[in-house]
Amino acid sequence: MTDANIGIEFGTCSWNYDSWTGLVYSGKKSRSAEYLPEYSEKYNTAEIDSWFYKLPEAADAEEYRSLTPEGFSFACKITESISLTHERTRTSSVPLKSNPEFLSVDAYADYIKGTEAIRSRIFLAELEFEYLNKQKMSGAVEFLKALERFVDALEARGLKNALPLGVECRNANYLTRDYFKALRDFGVAHVFSEKQYLPHIYELYDKNSDLVGERTAIRLLGGDRKEIEAKTKGVWNTIIEPKKDLPEIAAMLRDLSEGSRLVKAYFNNHYEGSAPLSIERIKALL
Repeated sequence: MTDANIGIEFGTCSWNYDSWTGLVYSGKKSRSAEYLPEYSEKYNTAEIDSWFYKLPEAADAEEYRSLTPEGFSFACKITESISLTHERTRTSSVPLKSNPEFLSVDAYADYIKGTEAIRSRIFLAELEFEYLNKQKMSGAVEFLKALERFVDALEARGLKNALPLGVECRNANYLTRDYFKALRDFGVAHVFSEKQYLPHIYELYDKNSDLVGERTAIRLLGGDRKEIEAKTKGVWNTIIEPKKDLPEIAAMLRDLSEGSRLVKAYFNNHYEGSAPLSIERIKALL
């Protein structure tokens, strides 16, 4: 739940893990949604990862609403068909083919429609972009121009304020002060992602804290996914790789939470080996 003293809400990146029995759950459930009542007794927010792979269905959004209490919030990934510049290919030898739905307002309108049942509970709708090489995007200038066109088109259609938008950018060289200024001007939040190949979020925050808006999401994702999966064998109930810089993460969260800013932090199992235990570790530091 929210820590009243520090103004931060903690949750997890997805929640469907049998190995959280004893940490979060009383026993195994047959469907992902069935975990939500117990989950929401412990946490006040969750990230919906599954909508990255498919457009949300109204029935799913309604079920999520019915299984969680008033005041519970969601961070929702926007479907990858909207954030991919090019269609996915199985091998690098296949020529790139432009994605006709890249930053499509029509596709985003369908996403909004599917989330209607929980729209008032969505903390951020997250546009997660993959790492963009030069074949997919010439650089930060083109990237920001594409975002600006999208935001302008949403405004023209009366959709800009339908959901609070966030951007997760995975090109380290894009994450400059110009990028943060542009997002501030667009009225779009930056999603801080602690992830392999990206600068530490607290270093990025130190350089750009004055440009961070009033709604902030932090995603603690971790390093090499295959490496930690091999160590845990898919059992996510133990800290396997404790992060030595957790105090720096805590200091960033503490600073972010000052004043009226809304701050939510989502932990992934891959961060240290167990998202629920990582949350307890950060709370102890705070």
